[in-house]
Amino acid sequence: MKKLILATTAFAALATAALAASPFTTVKTDKGNVLAGEKGMTVYTFKNDKAGTSNCYDKCAQNWPPVMAASDAKPDGAYSLVTRKDGAKQWAKDGMPLYYWVKDTKQGDTTGDGVNGVWDVAKP
Repeated sequence: MKKLILATTAFAALATAALAASPFTTVKTDKGNVLAGEKGMTVYTFKNDKAGTSNCYDKCAQNWPPVMAASDAKPDGAYSLVTRKDGAKQWAKDGMPLYYWVKDTKQGDTTGDGVNGVWDVAKP
């Protein structure tokens, strides 16, 4: 019984660590392999951001929703966390905050790439 309890506790700890890890995968698209977040949706970087700082708020964030992180999320390799003005955490890759594009409707869409010359698909 003691071994079963220890095994269950160890499994729960591993599962919690996995859930806190970065939520990203790679998806093959017409732009090549791109970084994807929830439901396989393409994520983007914004050229007006600086490493560690998001500059997309208000109307910008309505069209380009930030890839938000859970309050207990931890940096994972190239993936870090940026603190937004309201204190919420946003995922970043190589320091650059990540966003979704509202006009992408399904996995593999990359319609935000190149918008206004300042949005780029994030590469794995």
